[in-house]
Amino acid sequence: MDCCVIPLRHGGLSLVQTTDFFYPLVEDPYMMGRIACANVLSDLYAMGITECDNMLMLLSVSQKMNDKDREKVMPLMIRGFRDAAEEGGTSVTGGQTVINPWIIVGGVASVVCQPNEFIMPDGAVPGDVLVLTKPLGTQVAVNAHQWLDQPERWNKIKLVVTKEEVKEAYQEAMFSMATLNRTAAGLMHKFQAHAATDVTGFGLLGHANNLAAQQRNEVAFVIHNLPIIAKMTAISKACGNVFNLVQGTSAETSGGLLVCLPREQAAKFCSEMKSQSSGAGGQGASGGAWIIGIVEKGDRRARIIDKPRIIEVPPRGSQAANQDNSSTSPDPNPNLS
Repeated sequence: MDCCVIPLRHGGLSLVQTTDFFYPLVEDPYMMGRIACANVLSDLYAMGITECDNMLMLLSVSQKMNDKDREKVMPLMIRGFRDAAEEGGTSVTGGQTVINPWIIVGGVASVVCQPNEFIMPDGAVPGDVLVLTKPLGTQVAVNAHQWLDQPERWNKIKLVVTKEEVKEAYQEAMFSMATLNRTAAGLMHKFQAHAATDVTGFGLLGHANNLAAQQRNEVAFVIHNLPIIAKMTAISKACGNVFNLVQGTSAETSGGLLVCLPREQAAKFCSEMKSQSSGAGGQGASGGAWIIGIVEKGDRRARIIDKPRIIEVPPRGSQAANQDNSSTSPDPNPNLS
């Protein structure tokens, strides 16, 4: 799944470790560093681990960059990575830097812990509720922002979205990707989560399938609701569904946690996620969590129903985000029939 868990020769301790890296996808090198670090740490958080003992940074510098650009861009990326690590309560003690045709950024996160500090991702039972802690649509938002300067591409979507809405969605996606899943990891323990994974490159359905396949019990995941950054569904449809956003296979970067929770705990988990996100002064209306489906008896697979409910998540700072919009709040009694 998300991490390797290696029992150590020292009694009762395990090494939990993960590595991840990818190419830049936003224009701001500092934010790209933060996103890369959040993405690495997310694998630990998906195991319910809130503390990281050590991080290494992996960085390849593009041989196509001139010295001036390299001296400006790479320190910003490194600083963003280090700042996110510090926010996660850890520090970067080393790593590796190489020259490469393309920039690559990522890292390794390690922690030595006792069994009560992590939650194995295999305990879902029929009757559990599925919760997602970040909205979908980051890949669509990033691509749409790039298309602002590509008339041929922009002409395909300009009837369903304004340039300002694309810019707002891009900012929302960037800050969402840079947000750590640490709060959710802590709440997994408080509300007795049975299993979790983070949603990244395989999309929501891909990772839901991976998680379902790991379960000890014969269960299936059924997804009814899709929280998506505002306007990204319309853009995806206008492009001929090349992203497969509503189908659940659109790639996400540094997405939220998909958590299996006891039904009686799910609404409280969502409520506390929302209050802690707002209280941190960071996430605003888009912070929080959404009940998106159920766990039922089945064949260890996941599926999205034919016509899922799309929850349009407004960007932070927008007028809609500042209203008490029930569509962005977790429904304690969702219609999951």
